[in-house]
Amino acid sequence: MQRLRRTMMFVPGNNPGMMADAHIYSPDSIMLDLEDSVSMAEKDAARLLVHNALKTIDYGTTEMVVRINPLNTPYGKKDVEAVVKAGVHVIRMPKTETAEEVKELEEEIIKVETELGCVGRTQIMAAIESTLGALNAYAIATASKRMMGIALGAEDYCANLKAQRTTGDSPFFGMELQMARQCIVTAARAAGIDALDTVFSNLNDMDTFRREVEMIKAMGFDGKSIINPRQIEVVNEIFAPKEKEIEIRAQRTIDLAIASGILTKEDLA
Repeated sequence: MQRLRRTMMFVPGNNPGMMADAHIYSPDSIMLDLEDSVSMAEKDAARLLVHNALKTIDYGTTEMVVRINPLNTPYGKKDVEAVVKAGVHVIRMPKTETAEEVKELEEEIIKVETELGCVGRTQIMAAIESTLGALNAYAIATASKRMMGIALGAEDYCANLKAQRTTGDSPFFGMELQMARQCIVTAARAAGIDALDTVFSNLNDMDTFRREVEMIKAMGFDGKSIINPRQIEVVNEIFAPKEKEIEIRAQRTIDLAIASGILTKEDLA
């Protein structure tokens, strides 16, 4: 059965209290962050905190993701070693632009997994945060069998695009992200993996947040990255399958079973 990834909640990797409590809000996935939310001076300490959290906190069935620093920084490979040894489910790559970057990360994961005797355990997720990444979305999505999803990082993408983020009162709301979203969700569908939308940071504008979630659901996304537990209920409500969707999926399943010979029309009579 495919895992639900409606909500992937960001938690700073340098905040022990938030890491200890994040699972009580029941997001589908928790993403412990070692990249943008952690200052350079705290990188090593945060890595140790995240390692210990993964080893000691009972997160139950929640999917555990860690966003590492890029491999071309002094921190990236150390991040990979620490979180793979701690048993993380998914490593999220920041600022992914090429398939080669995915393969480089996979090589680093294999080194650690080989040492542990658990090759194949760790999955990969890529964050698309530039125009080049958006154009290469399908190559990135299919670069490794470990790839479970791709996500949009809107702030860096817009900076790279030289575009301004629109607000809820703009008649052009969301236009600056339209192409990137379409590239990502189309690539994910073609590759058979999940697509997650970017965060919405204005917690005082839940009406616009709801509009954005409804929009990305209609576009075909599987879920949304979030920054606060208050956002979980809205996302789960919108992504809950409607009765008509359930009927359509059930009929498709029956049609496939008949076409493959598993069922006959007489069996359903």
